[in-house]
Amino acid sequence: MERLLYISQAPHLENIRAACEAGCRWIQLRVKQSSEDPVQLAIDAKKICDAYGAKLSINDRPAVASQVNAYGVHVGKLDVPVTEARSIAGAESCLGGTANTLDDVLAHIRDGVDYVGVGPFRFTTTKENLSPVLGLEGYRQLMSVIGNKVPVLAIGGILLEDIPALMEAGVYGVAVSGLITNAVDKKEMVQKINAIWNH
Repeated sequence: MERLLYISQAPHLENIRAACEAGCRWIQLRVKQSSEDPVQLAIDAKKICDAYGAKLSINDRPAVASQVNAYGVHVGKLDVPVTEARSIAGAESCLGGTANTLDDVLAHIRDGVDYVGVGPFRFTTTKENLSPVLGLEGYRQLMSVIGNKVPVLAIGGILLEDIPALMEAGVYGVAVSGLITNAVDKKEMVQKINAIWNH
């Protein structure tokens, strides 16, 4: 599993292609409101990812993930339950779940997730109805209990300079959106993020 997950923003295909070109090798198609056909969008996103050797996960829609033979599926706190998503997407699917508290994480572990996206790290504009912000101390406390039970991806308003401390806190990786979408030099940004993990 990659340590950097890029979560798409509109225009999705354009931003996914740019992230793949920049060197991202794990992409999550996250479409909340769109008039576009979710299956066609997923098919097109998968074609782009395949061309760059990147893995595609689908947010919220396990049936779509199964239909396009995506690498994985990610479910939010108010979406399909993890066990149901697993039965739809299949045993091979890399299944992730959103968590905000230790209880959330432990419940996901019991339900058999492959990783958890824990956040938000700080306030972020890309998500409505934001859960309580965790901050660095929140991750430290969480990781001291979880240890290596499941890979944890930190998410929510993460900046480049936050990543070393998050890594020290014990998280497995980071899920970012605006950090890459808004980067002037996306390739350089991805290289810098990867360099921190490989350091």
